[in-house]
Amino acid sequence: MSDAFSAHRNLLFTVAYEMLGSAADAEDVLQESWLRWSEVDVGQVRDERAYLVRITTRQALNRLRTVRRRRETYVGPWLPEPLLTTPDVAEDVELAESVSIAMMLVLETLSPTERAVFVLREAFDVSYEEIAAAVDKTPAAVRQIAHRARRHVEARQPRRTVSPSESRAALESFRRALETGDLQGLLRTLAPDVVLLADGGGVKQAVQRPIVGASKVARLLLAGSSKTTVVSGHVTVNGSPGLVLSTDGEFDGVLAARIEDGRIVGLYYVRNPEKLSRIDAETVLTRGLP
Repeated sequence: MSDAFSAHRNLLFTVAYEMLGSAADAEDVLQESWLRWSEVDVGQVRDERAYLVRITTRQALNRLRTVRRRRETYVGPWLPEPLLTTPDVAEDVELAESVSIAMMLVLETLSPTERAVFVLREAFDVSYEEIAAAVDKTPAAVRQIAHRARRHVEARQPRRTVSPSESRAALESFRRALETGDLQGLLRTLAPDVVLLADGGGVKQAVQRPIVGASKVARLLLAGSSKTTVVSGHVTVNGSPGLVLSTDGEFDGVLAARIEDGRIVGLYYVRNPEKLSRIDAETVLTRGLP
C-alpha cells in the first residue's frame, strides 16, 4: 500500500500544489490522502493511480474552499508559494507552464471545481471519466467545465513558448543590470508594460499594489538594490529561471519572472517568510511524473 502511494507521490503533490498554490497546504493534503488510502481495501482497487488522484483531488478541493476565504483578508498581493524545481522541469514546456507563478495566478481566478478540472485535464491529461469521479460530476458536465475553464485561462494568459535558454539569457541580463545599478540596461530587459507584484504577507515590507511600467519598476528595483544581493542566479523557480535574494546578508526572498519575446513581462517577488521555508530544503518537484 505504501509502495503505491510513494510511487505516485510526486504526481499527487503536483496536483495538490497546482490546485492550492501552497506547498505547505499540498503536504497537508497528501497527509490526509494517505490516511484515507490506508483505510482502503487495495484488492478492490483496479487503478491505484486514478484512485489516489481522486482522493487527493477531493481533499485539495476541501482545502481550497477554506484557504480561499483566508486569502480574502490577505495583506497586499497574494502570490503562490515558490518552489525550487529541477532544471528538467523547465525543459518540459507544458509542465513548466502549468506550475509557473503567472499560470498559478490565473488559476486563482477559477472556481474550485473549474480549477480542479483544468489542472487534471490540461496538466495531466486525466480522462473526463476519472475527473468526473474526482469532482462528483458527470463526464458531460466535466467536458463543459473544462471547455469553460480553458477559454477563461487562454483569455488571460495566451500560451507562448519560450525556450529555457531564452529565459535564462533574459534573466541574466536583468541580474547584471540590477547588480551594477545600470538603469538603461535594466530598462532594456523589461517589457514596456511589465508588472511587478510583491508578497510580504503583512510580515515583510512590500508594495501593496501592482507596479506597472518599465520605468516605475526599474526605478523601484534600483532604489533597493544597494541593500539587496543576488545569492543565487542559477535557480529554477516553478519551472522558470529565478533569483534568490538577500538583504543586509540575510535571506530575503525569491524573485520569479515571466518572459516573452526575450523581455520580462512579469516579476513576482515573494518575501513572506511563511512561504519561503522550503527554499533551503530539498527540491520537491521533478519532471518524473507518471
